[in-house]
Amino acid sequence: MSALAAVCLAAALLMAPGPGYRRMWRQGAAPTESADAAPDRPPDPHAMPASFDLFAACLRAGMPAATAARAVAESAPPALATALRRGADRLQLGADPADAWTDSDHDEVLEDFARAARRSAKSGAPLSETVSELAVRLRSEAEDRASAAIERAGVLVSGPLGLCFLPAFVCLGIVPVVMGLARDVLGGGLL
Repeated sequence: MSALAAVCLAAALLMAPGPGYRRMWRQGAAPTESADAAPDRPPDPHAMPASFDLFAACLRAGMPAATAARAVAESAPPALATALRRGADRLQLGADPADAWTDSDHDEVLEDFARAARRSAKSGAPLSETVSELAVRLRSEAEDRASAAIERAGVLVSGPLGLCFLPAFVCLGIVPVVMGLARDVLGGGLL
């Protein structure tokens, strides 16, 4: 029994996180991610809608737009974070809210956000509702792209499967039936 206990203790010591893990955890990095693995991953399609939802929630909670934009920029995707920081800086410097959200670097989503923010500033409509609608639209578009990719994968998989299974189906399913029919029709003379 003591040998089994020694083996379990050795396994536990080998699997225990080391000091680097604890240091990374204290610094706020996610324990499963390394700093060099992040650039290889494709962008998260739900990151921008989640950031817009967070921005809308901050606005609904009563935060000023500049403060909400700064808070959301901390966790937003890089392009949106830059636009939010720029808009927050302009608002804090006293820019007109309709002009604070311009220069969106020709990104379609950021231009939609800037247009909604300017429209809200001019009309007095709540920006939180418009940003929430933008988040819903972006999430729907991401789901549509994912569905299209899944359907495209199904079509692409059917080609190789057809090439593999069609000859087997012909050899094992059709040829014996044709040979049996030929034997019956020809009276067994040829086969």
